[in-house]
Amino acid sequence: MKPLLTCFFLLLFTSTVCRAAPPNILWFIVDDMSANFSCYGEKLIQTPHVDRLAREGTRFSRAFVTAPVCSPCRSALITGMYQTTIGAHHHRSGRGTEKIHLPTGVLPVPVLFQQAGYFTCIGSGLPGARRAGKQGKADAGGGLGKTDYNFEWDAKMYDANDWAGRKPGQPFFMQVQLAGGKLRGGTDDSAKQLLARAEKEFGGATDPEKVTLPPYYPRDEVLLHDWAAYLDAVRFTDKHVGEVLARLEQEGILDQTLVIFMTDHGISHARGKQFLYDEGTHVPLVVRGPGIAKGKVRDDLVEHIDLAAISLAAAGQPLPPAMQARDVFAKTYQPRDAVFAARDRCDETVERIRSVRTDRFLYIRNFHPQRPHLQPNAYKDGKDIVDMLRFLDAAGMLDPKMEKILFSPTRPPEELYEWTTDRWQVKNLAADPAHKATLETLRARLDRWMVETKDRGPESEKMYDSDMAAYLGKGNPDVEKNIALMKKWAADGK
Repeated sequence: MKPLLTCFFLLLFTSTVCRAAPPNILWFIVDDMSANFSCYGEKLIQTPHVDRLAREGTRFSRAFVTAPVCSPCRSALITGMYQTTIGAHHHRSGRGTEKIHLPTGVLPVPVLFQQAGYFTCIGSGLPGARRAGKQGKADAGGGLGKTDYNFEWDAKMYDANDWAGRKPGQPFFMQVQLAGGKLRGGTDDSAKQLLARAEKEFGGATDPEKVTLPPYYPRDEVLLHDWAAYLDAVRFTDKHVGEVLARLEQEGILDQTLVIFMTDHGISHARGKQFLYDEGTHVPLVVRGPGIAKGKVRDDLVEHIDLAAISLAAAGQPLPPAMQARDVFAKTYQPRDAVFAARDRCDETVERIRSVRTDRFLYIRNFHPQRPHLQPNAYKDGKDIVDMLRFLDAAGMLDPKMEKILFSPTRPPEELYEWTTDRWQVKNLAADPAHKATLETLRARLDRWMVETKDRGPESEKMYDSDMAAYLGKGNPDVEKNIALMKKWAADGK
């Protein structure tokens, strides 16, 4: 009897310890990609591995980033804070002599995981693969995956670029960084090359003629090639996800790992990346792992910064008092009634846009309405799709509605869209008397959020000059010309 009781209590103790063991945390963070996955309704391609995550976990239909460009988005993600609160809201800022330091009490998530005993890593998720998830050998020196944080941080907050080096039984926090939409490049030739690669690896490429474009883009050959290559970039991303999941299964740790799949903003296009419409801010978000409901679809509004709170809570760690992210799986969680986003300077191009979104309306405020939607920007203007749009506009070959949306020399100070029925946000209701009450309510709501979250607002001239110093004298006359134009417009009050 005594040996039986001993075995019983030993088994009970063992099972209790197993249940109490913290899960591994793995994030898939993908560049430049909207929710063009078959589990989100994309019909032209199949994405079986992200679909599997959705089938075995919870898919969020209304997930949005708080910044539609890489570095502010990632700065917010890794701290669980609005980028406007921590002063990291200008793209590629703090790179010159003037630096950005996190406010007191704000720590990057990897630091918090290290303090909790986790092994922290960031890379491709596949030994021997490049950290960006592209073809080729691993980067020399075992470099870390993409970070792109605008504030000062210590590289020691990452132990390695892969979890293979952890101690036996040690949980890990892994960020798998994938190139996503960047795989298609920025030229028509590079898009065609990716289509050829898809033909070879998948046995078929996406047919450009079958692509459905947003209504404000013309069915031009360059744009169709680009969008088709983008969809094949989604397929390559999905393939990589499948390979990482297979590795987790082979190591016997998939079911002990919280897996989160998300992109850092929408597709890079004329009205996508860098802008606050759905094309730029709506992203896929799928969560699978211990305690996560299977096959569930949630339609409440969530922000990408919530990954920080979700992950820390899953690891049994308390959330820092200042953290603005929310654990959307908490039993006491009350769904948000609104989410917010901000666009500020991108490279040399000065901008300031804010938005608030409810379950029905999207309100956008343009702080520089006298400037065009597509301000001069060397990064965007270097893409063949934008170059073609500018050519078609100059030649008078764009539909008047397209011309107005993309190339109007000015913008309205306020925009209001019923985004649930106006999928691409093309009908501005801000001047409609029938929506005056909604406009006033959301205007006040945005004002309140900016005050409550201590929005840092415009960049100082000193900081701008510091960051622009990295661009000057590098043989790029377009950038230098744009910097001069930004200064002139600012002096003119434009």
